[in-house]
Amino acid sequence: MDFIDSYLKSVTFEFSRYKGYGDATFAQLTENELHWRPSEQDNSIAIIITHLAGNMLSRWSDFLTEDGEKSWRNRDKEFEVPSKSKTALIAVWEQGWECLFSALEVVNPTNFGTLITIRGEEHTLPQAINRQLAHYASHVGQIIFIGKMIKGPHWQSLSIPKGQSGIFNKKMFGENS
Repeated sequence: MDFIDSYLKSVTFEFSRYKGYGDATFAQLTENELHWRPSEQDNSIAIIITHLAGNMLSRWSDFLTEDGEKSWRNRDKEFEVPSKSKTALIAVWEQGWECLFSALEVVNPTNFGTLITIRGEEHTLPQAINRQLAHYASHVGQIIFIGKMIKGPHWQSLSIPKGQSGIFNKKMFGENS
């Protein structure tokens, strides 16, 4: 496997992993909980979903030929309180991720050297991809944190639960208890 294939496989895995964390968080929450905010100045999970989807659609639509900040995007509106159902929010979430994954599928050795423009600033393709990976990971982290705040002791851990690292490691390394 060459560098480009290896890189694309790696970032696709990471994007998929973070999408999965979001999916697993949404599964634990009700519609009302997706709209909960610690204060009026804070973002709800619904707002973060709307922002992430807007960013993904803008950044990844025609990303090889157009600036990643599209004229049709209204970023400020993404931070207004959405009146969407859980089903509608998940549909928006899925639409953003589908745009991202479809865009990554067109990357190949012949276009890997293309400079990508975001808000008029040129990036190499790996820089643009890494920029978005970091951005999405930070927001998914916020989604998880808000979910944990809402669910409290009823939160189902998305990784190794506190106090269970030893058990997890024994299982991973095939050691008997």
